[in-house]
Amino acid sequence: MAYSEKLAGRVREALAEVPKVEEKKMFRGVTFMVDGKMCVSVSADRLMCRIDPAIHDAAVERNGCQGVIMKGREYKGFVYVDEDALKSKKEFDYWIGLCLDFNERAKASPKKKKAAARAAKKSGPTKKASPAKRSTPPISRTPRRPGGRRTS
Repeated sequence: MAYSEKLAGRVREALAEVPKVEEKKMFRGVTFMVDGKMCVSVSADRLMCRIDPAIHDAAVERNGCQGVIMKGREYKGFVYVDEDALKSKKEFDYWIGLCLDFNERAKASPKKKKAAARAAKKSGPTKKASPAKRSTPPISRTPRRPGGRRTS
């Protein structure tokens, strides 16, 4: 996966003292999960930050920031920040701070439902209950001759 190793290194350094940090390969890069929740992701030459949806509109007005749009849908609370806008330590720390601040209040994705769905897929199709017996026999059809006419 092509992502900025330099930017990922800066994120690793910023999160070094944060407990429960895990890196996962996703979103065409590397995502940093904090306490089991997506916090910030590095892909190509930008960050994808998970921030408070209440400040989303103000955030996208900042230099080098734009909202995340996937499959025609805007995701409030997710923004891309270009690497060029993160050159100063102050700017970089600002975005990491927003991500960590919201991470404390963010809800994790429902893992139980996902795990159950994965387990069901792995076990294969389930047996269907046999249908109840019919009280009347199925309708018999008159056989057709070649050409489509019925025989009688």
